[in-house]
Amino acid sequence: MDTITLCNPIDMHIHLRQDAMLKAVLPYSTRHFSALLAMPNLTPPLIDTQAVIDYKEQILQLVAQDETQSKLQGTHFIPLIALYIHDSLNIDMLQQAHAAGIKILKLYPKGATTNAENGVSEVLSKHLLTLLEEAQNLNMILSIHGESMGFSMQREQEFLQIFSELACMFPRLKIIIEHLSDRHSLECIHKYPNLYGTITLHHMLLTLDDIVGGKLNPFMFCKPIVKTPADRDAILEAGLSGDSKISFGSDSAPHTIQAKYEGAAGIFSAPILLEALCTLFAKHKKLENLSQFISLNAQKIYNINLPFTKEIILKRKTFTFGKNITTECGNVAVFMGDSPLDYSVQAINIL
Repeated sequence: MDTITLCNPIDMHIHLRQDAMLKAVLPYSTRHFSALLAMPNLTPPLIDTQAVIDYKEQILQLVAQDETQSKLQGTHFIPLIALYIHDSLNIDMLQQAHAAGIKILKLYPKGATTNAENGVSEVLSKHLLTLLEEAQNLNMILSIHGESMGFSMQREQEFLQIFSELACMFPRLKIIIEHLSDRHSLECIHKYPNLYGTITLHHMLLTLDDIVGGKLNPFMFCKPIVKTPADRDAILEAGLSGDSKISFGSDSAPHTIQAKYEGAAGIFSAPILLEALCTLFAKHKKLENLSQFISLNAQKIYNINLPFTKEIILKRKTFTFGKNITTECGNVAVFMGDSPLDYSVQAINIL
């Protein structure tokens, strides 16, 4: 297939950061995606309704500036922001968030990943279970970074018991296993009707050998850590299949090159996502499933109704982005930035 048209691509897990980094990385997502779910683990984290509203407004202001330059209207992009669950969150705060239109909650076990120090100290505490009961009644969605504090290669699998318990306790609450990295998580989401998952580009491509198989490569280090070939192959197959229980979430997470050398976890993929996904799906002769993976599944799982159609037309033409982007914070390495990709964006239409 030499040409493919994607309608309303959606990224259901992305890190946009804040201040100068937000300004630098945001355009790489807003130009190609119709909606995205921005993570709340900022400094300070987005722990209440006003913080979420203020962050959304910052994003929309930056979008308006960029869209004016590119002659597109800012109304053709919708940022969704998750509310950070913390030990001091209460029912009133939850209801206030819901009344303000916030429908996605993000749960980090304390210390599990970047800026998760304010996360939940006990996932199955009475207090949290009371909150989740109310979240279920409000028809909210719970997204979880599901890792234990055990051995790094087993953390996601160990956490599946908690996912199973939550799925059974709250059968009407949609629960998302974020950025699946373990093949056992795929089995888990198909056991329970209210469990779903997101998959990243890098977890479909990488194994631990890409980090430590030769010279240490900090630019492939992320959390959850990429795992075995068997895990990678299972996740790739699930993404390529268009499985209705799975939507795309890039987990694009920018860090400066200096921060990566110092051990920061995260892979910045935003500038190459559509081109790389088209290349990957075409390689496996599954381009017909890409729309399910990158758009339609998310709309159904998260009940997203977009008042417009952003049409992205890609053609088979070699595209190479470049190794880095420059920001006021320092250069940021781009995942697959120096890899020739088989597709490039040729046109963006608003219908």
